[in-house]
Amino acid sequence: MKKENKIYLSLMLAVVLLCALSVTAFATGGGDPLAVINKLSDFIFGLIRAVGMILLGWGIVQVGLSLQSHDPSQRSNGFLTLAGGIIITFTKEILTLITG
Repeated sequence: MKKENKIYLSLMLAVVLLCALSVTAFATGGGDPLAVINKLSDFIFGLIRAVGMILLGWGIVQVGLSLQSHDPSQRSNGFLTLAGGIIITFTKEILTLITG
């Protein structure tokens, strides 16, 4: 009986998520295709920036905890996470500097 309930609940959750997360997409009326690509690029870089900010915050927390506990390995991991978060956060600016 428990197995049947789990299967039923997982199927119902899948159906609810499918209905809730489905979005109708309409085509643009003959607009510039480069504008659409630029909007998609801005969206993707926005997601990358969000991940970078999360890593940046986590790196700050790790460095703070390592200073409190006097743990040098945690401190190095914190600084590496902090540096990675900075690089990921400013990926778009770095790419525009490289490509010109």
